[in-house]
Amino acid sequence: MTRTLTRRRFVQLTAAASALFAVGGKAQFWYAPSLTYPAVKVANVAQVRTGQPITFNYPDASAPAILVKLGRPALGGVGKDRDIVAFSALCTHMGCPVQYEKGRFICRCHYSMFDPAKAGQTYQGLASSWLPQIPLRVDGKGDIYAVAVQGLIWGRVKNV
Repeated sequence: MTRTLTRRRFVQLTAAASALFAVGGKAQFWYAPSLTYPAVKVANVAQVRTGQPITFNYPDASAPAILVKLGRPALGGVGKDRDIVAFSALCTHMGCPVQYEKGRFICRCHYSMFDPAKAGQTYQGLASSWLPQIPLRVDGKGDIYAVAVQGLIWGRVKNV
């Protein structure tokens, strides 16, 4: 016995499949284990100078990162002026190293550029994803700690 697929039956099946997908997707996200990042001291506020990047590795030794004081407020910025930020130093296009120059991150391989004041937003070049930002915390002594990664570091399926 063959059944013809009517428009009504198609809509019913599509709605049911969409509902199952939505519930399954939310359940999977809700049950996903949370990532635990180490808190790593990067510098002290007294050591950081405007426009002079500080390199470090985070969340592990094979993940280069850059901390910089921009001299202007930034999304996710810490410090008195909310202008200290940190990002992965690997371009999201093909993993080439990025450098901080003239208020922006530049990838010399394919000329992608990222705005550190706007959470690492891509604004030129082949990169289609923003640079992963590294949230920072400043303690009472002025020590700056890297505490997580927002976004996926290039070349990884998970950050930690």
